[in-house]
Amino acid sequence: MLSLDFLDDVRRMNKRQLYYQVLNFGMIVSSALMIWKGLMVVTGSESPIVVVLSGSMEPAFHRGDLLFLTNRVEDPIRVGEIVVFRIEGREIPIVHRVLKIHEKENGDIKFLTKGDNNAVDDRGLYKQGQHWLEKKDVVGRARGSLVN
Repeated sequence: MLSLDFLDDVRRMNKRQLYYQVLNFGMIVSSALMIWKGLMVVTGSESPIVVVLSGSMEPAFHRGDLLFLTNRVEDPIRVGEIVVFRIEGREIPIVHRVLKIHEKENGDIKFLTKGDNNAVDDRGLYKQGQHWLEKKDVVGRARGSLVN
């Protein structure tokens, strides 16, 4: 068995080798976390890389495609742009295209989204009583992709 072989290997190590292996593992995990946090700072997005989970954006994106996001506050949201947004009460972000923009006189912007492969807009996905998304709902905007 794999797990018993692993335990036998650990038992055969002296303390110095075991500490070295634990330290190596810790450094790998720390490096990955630092890279992720660095990407968050550079892109301005809480999640700089996301995976497309459904077929709602086909043919542009398919399940399993990776999207690289930015979320700079100074960049205005435009019709046709692909955004990743989070709906209050739902854990998983959604990848869809901006369909319409509604700008108020005070400069506040609200927008409506729709999946390319969906027949109707996303108002049915938003929380009850919500008809538009706001910038605070946006996790990021697609700037590149790696297709599956």
